[in-house]
Amino acid sequence: MGVDLGELLNRKGIELKDMSGRWIAVDAYNTLYQFLSIIRQQDGTPLMDSSGRVTSHLSGLLYRVTSLAENGAKLAFIFDGQPPVQKSLTLEERCNAREKAQSEWQSAIARGEGGIKYAQASSRLSQEILDDSIRLLCDMGVPVIRAPSEGEAQAAHMTRKGDAHFAASQDYDALLFGAPRVVRNLAITGKRKLPRKNVYIDVSPEVIHLQEDLARLGINQRQLVEIAILCGTDYNPGVPRVGPKTAYKLIRQHGDLESALSSLGEAIEDHEDVRELFLHPKVTDEYVLKQSRPRPDQIVAFLCQERDFSEERVAKAAERLEEAYNAGQSTLDRWI
Repeated sequence: MGVDLGELLNRKGIELKDMSGRWIAVDAYNTLYQFLSIIRQQDGTPLMDSSGRVTSHLSGLLYRVTSLAENGAKLAFIFDGQPPVQKSLTLEERCNAREKAQSEWQSAIARGEGGIKYAQASSRLSQEILDDSIRLLCDMGVPVIRAPSEGEAQAAHMTRKGDAHFAASQDYDALLFGAPRVVRNLAITGKRKLPRKNVYIDVSPEVIHLQEDLARLGINQRQLVEIAILCGTDYNPGVPRVGPKTAYKLIRQHGDLESALSSLGEAIEDHEDVRELFLHPKVTDEYVLKQSRPRPDQIVAFLCQERDFSEERVAKAAERLEEAYNAGQSTLDRWI
C-alpha cells in the first residue's frame, strides 16, 4: 500500500464545499479496496447478492459518489493498467497476506469470534468487481480512465497538468509521483477504529500540498522519492530500521540517496530504476474529462434486478445524482 510518509507531511482539513466545481482524479483500486474493507456486516462478511457476488463496492460507489456529486465535486476514476515488473514481489506478498487473513478469519468464526480485522485484510479485487464498478460508474456518468500502469501515477500526471485539481488516494505514492495536491479520506467519513486498539477517531477529508511540504522540509521532489526508497516502497525493500524521520535526516545530511546509502554501508538493488519509476512514470494524455448525464433506469436495472439492491433506495440515490448533474449544468450554463 505504498510507503507511509504521514509523519513528515502536513495534512489540512478540507470541506467538501472547497472541492465544488473541481475535478478530482481518484485512484480507483485504492478506493474500491476501502469500500470492500469497510462496508461489511458485523461478522466481517461483505455485502453480497443472492448469488453470493460481493456488492460492498457497488454500495460504496453509489452512495459516496452521489454525495460528492451533490457537493459539486467532479470525479474521474483512474484504473490501474499493467503494474511495473518491480512490483511483482509486493503483489505476491499481498496475495499471500490476503490468503492468510482469509484463513485466520475462518478460524476466528469457527471459534465463535468476529475476526473483523482478518476479514478486512482479506479483501481482494476480482475481475468481476472491477467490471461491475466500471459499469456502474459509466451509468452514473462518471468518467473512467485506464492508466497505462499505476493509477496513482496517472492521477498525479492529470493533476500536474492542471486537468484535475486534486488526486485522491489514501496512499502517499501520489505525492511521490508529483501530484501537487492529494486528498485523503474522500471515500470514508465518520468514526474509524484504530488497528489493534479499542479507540475510535473521527475521519474527514484532508489535503496535502506537495510544494508547501517540500519547502517546509527543505528538500526537492527527487529527495522526497529518495526518502521513500530508503524506507521501502512497493518496488523495493528499504534499509532495515530506517523509517521516514531517519530517512529524512539522512537525505538532509548527505544530499542524495547514493551518499546516504554509502554512509550506512548499505545497498538497495536497482534503486536508480525505482527512482525513475516515481520521477518519470508511464502515463498517458489520451483521456477525456467530461461528465455524462446519469442513466437512472440503467442504474436501477443493474443494482436492483441483477444485484438485489433495494429498488426504493437505489431509485432515490439515482434521482439525487441526476439532480446534482442538472444543478451542475445550470451553473455551467450561467458562466457560458
